[in-house]
Amino acid sequence: MARTELSNGLNLRDNPEKLTENGTGSSYGLDPEVNGNVVPGETQVDKYGFTGGAQQYSGDSAEEVPAEVLRQREAKWLEMLNSWDKWMAKRHKKVKERCQKGIPPSLRGRAWLYLSGGKVKRELNQGKFQKLDEAQGDPKWVDIIERDLHRQFPFHEMFAARGGHGQQDLFRVLKAYTLYRPDEGYCQAQAPVAAVLLMHMPAEDAFWVLVQICEKYLPGYYSAGLEAIQLDGEILYALLQQVSSVAYRHLKKQKLEPTLCMTEWFMCIFSRTLPWASVLRVWDMFLCEGVKILFKVGLVLLKCTLGSQQKLKDCQGLYETMELLRTINPQYMQESFLVHEVIELTISETKIEKEHNAQLRRWKESHGDLRCKSPPRMHGAKAIMTSEPHTKQHLKQMPAIIVEYPLAPKMDVNEENRKTKDEDKMKTAFPSQELINPYAPSSDPSPLFEHITLKGSKESLSSVEQDTYL
Repeated sequence: MARTELSNGLNLRDNPEKLTENGTGSSYGLDPEVNGNVVPGETQVDKYGFTGGAQQYSGDSAEEVPAEVLRQREAKWLEMLNSWDKWMAKRHKKVKERCQKGIPPSLRGRAWLYLSGGKVKRELNQGKFQKLDEAQGDPKWVDIIERDLHRQFPFHEMFAARGGHGQQDLFRVLKAYTLYRPDEGYCQAQAPVAAVLLMHMPAEDAFWVLVQICEKYLPGYYSAGLEAIQLDGEILYALLQQVSSVAYRHLKKQKLEPTLCMTEWFMCIFSRTLPWASVLRVWDMFLCEGVKILFKVGLVLLKCTLGSQQKLKDCQGLYETMELLRTINPQYMQESFLVHEVIELTISETKIEKEHNAQLRRWKESHGDLRCKSPPRMHGAKAIMTSEPHTKQHLKQMPAIIVEYPLAPKMDVNEENRKTKDEDKMKTAFPSQELINPYAPSSDPSPLFEHITLKGSKESLSSVEQDTYL
């Protein structure tokens, strides 16, 4: 199969014309032009940056973490990130548990960079992204990428403005990847993945995490022919037979191919399917534990939607089944419910690999050898870290965050009148230091956007070394 078309009209490869059936808008049905080049001042922006659309925050779909608990989690994550190699080697189970609880928003970008191995990859390839960024892209891919930019999360404040800093950085990351992997080029499903990363980190870091996702977590997913995703579709159905025989028999009876229901789920890592709070929790676990999280989320959704005869009463045909899977009950996608069900569902890497080998044998019998030779899949952060040689210097945070509280000078009651003089001395002893902005404006915007007037948009994010993300 040279091209897979999703139920919402998304052609994942080699389609320069459209992402939706009418070719004019996003997957949520509204063109970003309607959304506006500049978000009006009265527009409500939720805590994730969305101004509307299906992804906008709803208290019903997310759980609130008390501020005190959040501060405690931040302190724990800062401790882990400062000794990342030791935690991954000796206390990986604890890292996994903390990812399941949810990474604190202020540290999510840095945690994803470390979990994916993107930090080490970046340090081992100093200057590589800059060279790719400055190089001219293949006109074929550049043209398709340009057409896709405005379709990625048009209701997010970062991507709402045509030619804004979000779209500039998205172009830079996707173009750089086509130069980094010219044999693979560009797949439209990579755009939402890169956009999610850019919401949490600078362009260079987003590029290296995208590389890790494409090469380590989901190898072959974005290659021509989409053979890897077809194999994983068969694996999903085989696992579903064990988890929910009712749902499995129904899908087989309707002759609904796995790729029709799970291609967008897996290739976009559920970023176009779930409420945003659930998307972030799934990504936290996925980057820690690997592709088994995608299988578990898919199995939970299929089981909850089609797992009983009562639920199948109004779902007697193929069209009704696909419609039900397209409009999944929000209850099943709610953050706390979904995460709990995913954690409770026992699917091991060993079981996935065993089923992968079985499906690979069947594929060779019916189709012959795979045309795309992908590297072995890495099941999560620990496997990736073990496979890539690194030093402590590669994991060093730049700059280290050091907070010092100088002791105030002791004063008795008779020295009150000397308070001003003492404060002047303190200022001399502890001069204020200039803070370097980690997101300094780019002085050389992409030539792609030179002809576009940037209305109400900030400059492109920079990925200089001071990547504190706080």
